[in-house]
Amino acid sequence: MKKLEANDPETQSADIVADNVSQLQLLFPEVFSDGKIHFDVLRQLLGEAVDEDEEKYGLNWHGKRRARQIALVPSSGTLRPCQDKSIEWETAKNLLIEGDNLEVLKLLQKSYAGKVKMIYIDPPYNTGKDFIYPDNFRDNIGNYLELTGQVEGGVKITANTETSGRFHTDWLNMIYPRLRLARSLLREDGVIFISIDDVEVSNLRKVCDEIFGEENFIANVVWQKKYAVQNDARYFSDMHDHILVYAKSYKTTAAETGFEIGLLPRSEDQNDLYKNPDNDPRGVWQSTSLLRKDVQSTGLYEITTPSGRKCVPPPGTSWRVPRHRYDELLSDDRITFGASGEGVPRLKRFLSEVQDGMRATTWWTREECGDNAEAKKEVNALMGDLAGSFDTPKPLKLINRMLMLATKSEPDAIVLDFFAGSGTTAHAVMLQNLQDGGNRRYIVVQLPEPIGREDFPTIASLLRERLIKAAEKIKGENPAFKGDTGFRVFCLDSSNVNSWDPDRDNLTQTLIEHAEHIKSDRSETDIVYELLLKLGLDLSIPIESRAIEGKSIGAVGGGVLMLCLSEKIAAKEVESLAAGIVSWHKELAPAGDSTVVFRDSAFADDVAKTNMAAILAQNGLENVRSL
Repeated sequence: MKKLEANDPETQSADIVADNVSQLQLLFPEVFSDGKIHFDVLRQLLGEAVDEDEEKYGLNWHGKRRARQIALVPSSGTLRPCQDKSIEWETAKNLLIEGDNLEVLKLLQKSYAGKVKMIYIDPPYNTGKDFIYPDNFRDNIGNYLELTGQVEGGVKITANTETSGRFHTDWLNMIYPRLRLARSLLREDGVIFISIDDVEVSNLRKVCDEIFGEENFIANVVWQKKYAVQNDARYFSDMHDHILVYAKSYKTTAAETGFEIGLLPRSEDQNDLYKNPDNDPRGVWQSTSLLRKDVQSTGLYEITTPSGRKCVPPPGTSWRVPRHRYDELLSDDRITFGASGEGVPRLKRFLSEVQDGMRATTWWTREECGDNAEAKKEVNALMGDLAGSFDTPKPLKLINRMLMLATKSEPDAIVLDFFAGSGTTAHAVMLQNLQDGGNRRYIVVQLPEPIGREDFPTIASLLRERLIKAAEKIKGENPAFKGDTGFRVFCLDSSNVNSWDPDRDNLTQTLIEHAEHIKSDRSETDIVYELLLKLGLDLSIPIESRAIEGKSIGAVGGGVLMLCLSEKIAAKEVESLAAGIVSWHKELAPAGDSTVVFRDSAFADDVAKTNMAAILAQNGLENVRSL
């Protein structure tokens, strides 16, 4: 039975560097020697694909290398379940996570890598006055606890003012590692939408080109966020924001795997363009041009109208179809010459035969997608005076459009927002499920930034309140709706497992204190969910429990993980306890290999621990670990 230490893979978040090295070794085993990479050999194998030129196209800034490294450093934290803050914990699959999103994204890597269909983020804009950052990155968990007032310390907070000389640099250092981590969470057919203003859109575009690949750029959408003109603006009244859209993998052909965009519903005005003046039994139609704006030899022929008029393509154009195809269309009554029969021939396009929806454009008006004023009214209607704590909430119609484009054919999609703010993304997911009967799940992450209120002390607590009120409104207005409106709350904290940090002057006392791996203020539930994260299991996975030999045994995911975190296991209990675990495991019959975890200090002695591992191994449970 292996004892899990604080630095073991099973108790660490994803090691992205190790994963990258493993993938490289699979592709180029010959470049490795004694576990190290020989770059000269790798250069030889890659040949002309290696760019040795020092002058390269791209965006560079002070701290970029460090920002890249920050994304690769595993997190030393965990997510502690907060059942008292959650709504419908037992059945909810949605997640609300309070914490620094950089650390949270690291912790989500094992469980959710390649599983998120859509990401939307509205990161803090670089205003020059309200973007803050810690000056010390050596201990991100420690920084987080200090920044959110959970411990007292000396982390310095600096306003990102233009006079700092690092105006763009600090913002880029903040966003870069988060986007790197976000990309790995996306499915191959996933997509990310990022709201941004004019200040950083050009820099963000280059950062995204580097992280997601320039070839995976989908669109720069312009959203009309305001209606009223600001006459006190110095030059131009700012009326728009940008939404950059990048796919994880751009799909160029139907056979490829990659992001496939959905269609938007047709409006009544668009449908009203279709008429049926000739009572065609196939229904309403509208005419479209039969001409093309170039010359194709197969499209150069004469057409005679019903009235006898001769028509030929104007210079520089040709008919869209060759003669034999035109004759087929004419025979099938798909050519119209106008009411008089003398018009230029046009093609009849029937509403019943066109695609079920409209292609999105890159101009999103306030009428279609709402604006800032509408967003504030929506939050105010739910939360009253609490709404004033949110500076720039986004309207529900804006996120709804993204959901339609990204998840229309994916009713079980996971949607992530790691700058959750007022919670519009989560609210919109619930409404979309109401609209089409889907089961989309949201994961929203928000820093519990203090806001000076006694009733709702942090932005995260306000976010939670909005989701509660939104769910109540949805269920109140739609009593037949059975969708998931609950959520599980998790809070970022340091690991439940004590790390080895010896006092060199008092090693005896250090060994005594380290005999118990688990921190004294942590519950069994805390430990269970840290194991889920570190073993790569979903945080909403079902957990069953059963009493065996008076011990509480947990079975996660139908027996994929089995836990006994009892504090005492006597030698005489080992055989019957092991037999009970084996029997339940056979009853559950999980599809893959299972892991069984015990509390290391629970066993009376090493003999009892060895016997437990041996009995389980004899019955096919070979992955036995202790904490």
